[in-house]
Amino acid sequence: MTEKHLLVEDQPAEQDLEFLEDQINRYNMAQVAAFDARRLAIFVRDEQQIIIAGISGYTWAGMCEIQFLWVAAELRGQGHGGRLLEAAEQEARDRGCQIVILNSYSFQAPGFYGQRGYSLVGQIDNCPPHHSNSYFKKMLSAAE
Repeated sequence: MTEKHLLVEDQPAEQDLEFLEDQINRYNMAQVAAFDARRLAIFVRDEQQIIIAGISGYTWAGMCEIQFLWVAAELRGQGHGGRLLEAAEQEARDRGCQIVILNSYSFQAPGFYGQRGYSLVGQIDNCPPHHSNSYFKKMLSAAE
């Protein structure tokens, strides 16, 4: 067998990342009967159509995984994050999801999620150093 070479890339080509994602999705499809992966993204734009807040992730196999939630610094505390999270939860329900999962670093907003019905399921301390990484879940009810 010929030796395979590892190549570390700090700026990989987008098509290489898409290939990797496609391969893991193919594997997941074979394991999960209801594999229906779809991206989920909701944005708040200003009058010039510049994104000032947004949330994104995926829905698949009855779950929603939130990867990013961001609000411009000058707009924080005005309810945009809560509105985005509620909208993502509703879209997840509409797609048949029963659970939302996400993570938040201690310097981000872990308390924000707890206030909105998310349960802490795990935490890694000192990751990154002097901070923690918290993992949350929220069960969705169909009636909301």
